[in-house]
Amino acid sequence: MTDPILYVCLDGLGDDPNPALDGRTPLEAAVTPNLDALASRGRTGSVLTVGRGIAPESDIGVFGILGYDPSEEHPGRGVLEALGIGMDFADGDLAYRINFATCDWPAIVDRRVGRDLSSEEAHALAAEVNERLELPEARFELAATIEHRGALVIRSAVGALSANVTNTDPAYRREGHLGVALETFEPVVATATALDGSTEAARAAELTNAFVEGAARVLDASPVNAERRARGSLPGNLILTRDAGDHRPRLQPIRDRFGWGWGCFVEMPVERGIALALGMDTVDAPRLDAAGFGSAAEEAYAVWADLAIEALDAYQALYVHIKGPDVPAHDGRADDKRKVIEAIDRAFFGEVLPRLDLDRTVVGVLADHATSCVRKAHTADPVPLILAGGPFTSDGTTAYGERACAEGSLGELRGVDVLQAVRSALS
Repeated sequence: MTDPILYVCLDGLGDDPNPALDGRTPLEAAVTPNLDALASRGRTGSVLTVGRGIAPESDIGVFGILGYDPSEEHPGRGVLEALGIGMDFADGDLAYRINFATCDWPAIVDRRVGRDLSSEEAHALAAEVNERLELPEARFELAATIEHRGALVIRSAVGALSANVTNTDPAYRREGHLGVALETFEPVVATATALDGSTEAARAAELTNAFVEGAARVLDASPVNAERRARGSLPGNLILTRDAGDHRPRLQPIRDRFGWGWGCFVEMPVERGIALALGMDTVDAPRLDAAGFGSAAEEAYAVWADLAIEALDAYQALYVHIKGPDVPAHDGRADDKRKVIEAIDRAFFGEVLPRLDLDRTVVGVLADHATSCVRKAHTADPVPLILAGGPFTSDGTTAYGERACAEGSLGELRGVDVLQAVRSALS
């Protein structure tokens, strides 16, 4: 199997029909001649990235579409985030994905500090918490990553900790190993509780609550937040924890599973963590413009297109994850999401597709989950799929959209089945 594979995930691409777009989704409303041409050349369908009725977070959605069953093989997003930024983590430690947030304790004012917390401010806030907070018979390391995002590792001095605890972030629920996004939730800091009767889980919940409450006191008094308040910005005075993990991943490498050597574009820490967990080589890519559209964003997408072509000379398969469509959807900005999709079509696909030999290169395009502009949340809806090039010839689809792809010849697939379908077709 030597045919190269370009596998592109457009984060949060799927959506609901929107009255502001005349009943169309942002993807259906977008002018996307390159994606439409790709759909016309190949076969289409829909994908439930994790499972029916599950509104997945990105990490478990990505695990699914890369062929790993999240319910059995996922180590917890906290572990992936920690590994992705090189934090020390051992079995029995407790790792969380965290958000800096704004609270009027215990009420949550904004889960992302108004989306304007700079990475520099977040690093300064994390340094204050690391310096000033102590936990009973435990140590911790808080690391800010990009903007409001970060990771937390807690290490107990008196035995191992268990990840079988609930989130303090009320927007996400634990379902076994899975982190599931909620469409509606009470905006109040949740108390971490043990999900089993073990001493390890009880201790983990106790330390988590002590951290969240203590960090809030430190952050509320921070000079960084005093400056933010003075200029009329929300303070980053709360840390919300979610998706704990307590062991390092031990997974079958993706090359062994499918027979291809993989490269993975890495922009966010969780993507680096996934690449490391699955044995993919990382391909460092420049950070994309936060707006997702406009001249700066299109220049960055074009750079990504150049990098993709170069990487396909080095790898049999390349995974590219583009964050853009997800961000405006969380804020209900349907027209901005449409503009992001158009920019990606024009500047990424418009640059990369003409340079590929589609008689021998397979291109897959899909999403990790749907993010609804109407509901301002991840949803459990299937996402549209294209498989084109090589053995994937036209099934008569003429456009790339949720409803058009739902009628395609691939039908409705599970996330874990997509790459299996590609491998079967190339065998």
